[in-house]
Amino acid sequence: METNKRKPKSVFREGAISAESIGVSIGNHQTKTTIGAHSIFLGQVRADEINGKQVAAIEYTANVEMAEGEIFKIREAAFEKFDLTCMHIYHSLGMVKVGEICLFVFTSSKHRAEAQRATDYIVEEIKKKAPIFGKELFEDESHQWKVNR
Repeated sequence: METNKRKPKSVFREGAISAESIGVSIGNHQTKTTIGAHSIFLGQVRADEINGKQVAAIEYTANVEMAEGEIFKIREAAFEKFDLTCMHIYHSLGMVKVGEICLFVFTSSKHRAEAQRATDYIVEEIKKKAPIFGKELFEDESHQWKVNR
């Protein structure tokens, strides 16, 4: 595929990524008969205990223009590295409560290995390169900036 034909898409969604929107993304691919496999990563906010305090939510912020540019580069690199048919990437901005989805990566390919490798690559690259920041909000209303593990 020629990368110069694709344009950057908005990856950010306000708040949690709903199960309904995930279902629609999956359902939209049922008519694409050249696809043999999909790989899906769902990032979910955990109820971590940190220094005796329980995480209740994460508030995501980003330099949106820079982050979308970086994610576009990651997307294009994935299309070049892997034999993909389709890809969707969505990340939350704002408040996401424990148990809710904050990152959705969905890849499609003729074969499962390509889709799985591409999904892993995309998630790792986003965590390393995209200027997206999470503030952990604790049940006692205190907060701290999240450190990716």
